[in-house]
Amino acid sequence: MRRFPPERIVCLTEETVETLYLLGEEARIVGVSGYAVRPPQVRREKPRVSAFTSADLPKVLALEPDLVLTFSDLQAPIVADLVRAGVAVHAFNQRDLAGILAMIRTLGALVGAAERAAALADSYRRRLDAIRADRAGLPRQRVYFEEWDEPMISGIAWVSELVAVAGGEDVFADLSRQPAATGRIVTADAVVTAAPDLILASWCGKKVRPERIAARPGFA
Repeated sequence: MRRFPPERIVCLTEETVETLYLLGEEARIVGVSGYAVRPPQVRREKPRVSAFTSADLPKVLALEPDLVLTFSDLQAPIVADLVRAGVAVHAFNQRDLAGILAMIRTLGALVGAAERAAALADSYRRRLDAIRADRAGLPRQRVYFEEWDEPMISGIAWVSELVAVAGGEDVFADLSRQPAATGRIVTADAVVTAAPDLILASWCGKKVRPERIAARPGFA
């Protein structure tokens, strides 16, 4: 890192972009992922330099970043290229709600906004606790959350935890703690057997097609 706090940050995933805006530190951002959409003005204000598993390395380097923020093992090849090019990189790997709150605090510390980050994380924790308390004792719906469709991948730990906070029961909660997405692959038969009351879907990087889900054998 050339300067502290870093003055020129490239964010290769969207959650660090949104967090920096929430902390009032968006002026430090000089490049973002093409998937960054929150807040809406980010698409107008910041140049897009990456997808999720690929990045335009010359474009990133041309921005002369002090720090590049990445996420997960899926971006490890990008990280390796950046490190070889002499760029400072911080790779986040949050998988559960505690990890998300820790990411917010860590990011705040990296940009010299530790107190604001702690307040933001604490506000989220209070909201989660209030929702959990509000739903306590009520009937719980069984939920299948689909993160990807081909192959079918069930929700990561933080999604499973949010389902529980909201008053549901993740039918594949036992898979949510798997360290890799491949450990959360499920079959249509397994979903039918689990008999969820509700199916939620958020396919990473592409629009959900409910009609495709409904057309699966046994899903009627």
